[in-house]
Amino acid sequence: MFKVKNIRKWFWVHKWTSLICTLFLLELCITGLPLIFLEQIDNWINPPLSYASLPANTPMANLDSIVNISKQHYPKQFVRSVYVDDDEPAVYVYMTPTMKPDDDLGHSIQFDSRTAKILKDNPPFSQQPETFLGVMLSLHIDLFMGLPGELFLCLMGVLFVAAIFSGLVLYGPFMKKLDFGTVRYNRSRRLKWLDLHNLLGIVIAAWITVVGLTGIMNDLAVPLFGLWNNTEVKALLQSQQGKGSLPQSELSSVQAAFDTARRTLPGMTVTSIVFPDDQGKPSRPYHYLLWAHGNEPLTSQLFYPMLVDARTGRLTAVVKMPWYLRSLEVSRPLHFGNYGGLPLKIIWALFDIGAIILLISGLCIWFARRKSREAWLEKILDSESINNHENVY
Repeated sequence: MFKVKNIRKWFWVHKWTSLICTLFLLELCITGLPLIFLEQIDNWINPPLSYASLPANTPMANLDSIVNISKQHYPKQFVRSVYVDDDEPAVYVYMTPTMKPDDDLGHSIQFDSRTAKILKDNPPFSQQPETFLGVMLSLHIDLFMGLPGELFLCLMGVLFVAAIFSGLVLYGPFMKKLDFGTVRYNRSRRLKWLDLHNLLGIVIAAWITVVGLTGIMNDLAVPLFGLWNNTEVKALLQSQQGKGSLPQSELSSVQAAFDTARRTLPGMTVTSIVFPDDQGKPSRPYHYLLWAHGNEPLTSQLFYPMLVDARTGRLTAVVKMPWYLRSLEVSRPLHFGNYGGLPLKIIWALFDIGAIILLISGLCIWFARRKSREAWLEKILDSESINNHENVY
């Protein structure tokens, strides 16, 4: 049995954690709603390009040919990475005028992966117009503030989880005399909002807990990857630190590195090849970095990095991912409901709408309670002024 003192403590925790984070959580729920359907909306706004009508088993063109075509179009630029689309027959080559990590004139060229034909030569990313989904994603991830914004939203997520837990603790004592699902429509507006708030909270408690915890993990992505790079990856590449990278004209075959990765992890899909870089943290002056993932719904979200020697084309290592990055990889798609196709996305969207109503109802309860308290104080002050007036006379 809860003591009144304990209930007051939990009520204080629930009240203030909720009040501090509610407006930010409301923004995250609103911006997160279109992001649940990001792929569908993006395909609707930007229909896929027309690909050549070829048999389904048509092999992919040689990646070296695709890279060479890119260099012919931009002979003074550097190839930074190659991305092989695992959904469409497309290959993207990312290029920059310099090797600086923050070169804002980087751009991509899209190829048909079977014919090596250029489908689209995109302008630099910094010169592309801002899109609706881009604005929603930036607001949802970091409020346009970069890493400080991510860490701030991470803190809001921690407060949100505390509000959920304290709300679950309070649910029993406050609702023990009422049947489940009761909404007292014949009582005051504040009680109606309170009953609706409690009902929604207990129904979607598991979902908002999962989304809250995965959101916290996602906001820690930059520090976690930085930790991994500065510990395990840096130790693996320690012998190369401070050395200049190979000229791109002396790099071994990109296709050979791609084939090496596929032989190393059979049954997996290799999706990207990052070229050697002596300005990264840590630097990789002599290695291609390749990423592969599984082909099942769960393993498709688990990525496996490999280092291939850019001088010989031989495998150097399959880099082990630490547990905290594995947790991040699992949490990221779970946060947006990307595991079960469109049906799960629709369920996620309904829960998201429920969370929006939950947050609004919490604000309504607080405003109604404050208003009733002000009215009560005003009534007391009026009565005291009348008594004082009578005493004077």
